[in-house]
Amino acid sequence: MTTLTENLTDTTVPVARRRTAVLTLVAAAAVAVAACAAIALAAVAAGATAFPPLMPYVFGPFAIAGLLAAYAGWRIVRGRVARPRAVLRVLVPALLVLSFIPDVILLLTGFIPGTTATGAVGLMLMHLTVAAVAVPVAQRLAPV
Repeated sequence: MTTLTENLTDTTVPVARRRTAVLTLVAAAAVAVAACAAIALAAVAAGATAFPPLMPYVFGPFAIAGLLAAYAGWRIVRGRVARPRAVLRVLVPALLVLSFIPDVILLLTGFIPGTTATGAVGLMLMHLTVAAVAVPVAQRLAPV
């Protein structure tokens, strides 16, 4: 027979883990956005025009969405694949390379006014930055 104290202890563990995960993801989002802001400032200082993708109101939500999508994908792979470490070793770099495609198209076509090579490279560095934040956070919260 379980006591009320044992039941409370059993139910607070998942809540504490969820709280830790949420706080960790919020902190990671702040780090990713701040790092992307530094990259945007450096790109503008290096000669990129201040075109919309280098503005915080544009890259901020994309950085957060990328971080959350990466974590969700990590959790899906971890939960549904027999060898998640092996799959993630291939999947993470492959998806990162695929994320460069819009930036390369932007660089080649300049479909956003004010596009420069420096600006496009800055966007690519932002993708790397979000991945560099997302992978250790996902590994910490959902180890494989």
